[in-house]
Amino acid sequence: METKKRMSQEQKREQAVINLINQMFIIAGHKVTYDDILGKEKWFQEYSMTVEQGEEFKKWGKKYLMKNLRTYAKSAEREMQWFSLQWGLTYSNWEEYHKLK
Repeated sequence: METKKRMSQEQKREQAVINLINQMFIIAGHKVTYDDILGKEKWFQEYSMTVEQGEEFKKWGKKYLMKNLRTYAKSAEREMQWFSLQWGLTYSNWEEYHKLK
């Protein structure tokens, strides 16, 4: 019987980035995966999402990080902010959204 090796913390973080990117595309309604954008530069500028989709993604990501990386809520929120800055899609309705508020 072969034993399954546990993932290191670094491997868990790398897998989390892949899962977050995939889920971001799902929530934004794009039929793209991490494998499709691997190796492309500035891929995040080719796709967009609405502000509402961005908020839904951040909420999903926070729960995901808390469960899978066992981070505290505040830390997970901070990680999602960094994720959005680094790999987040542009907002297609940014101006409209802020005019309504």
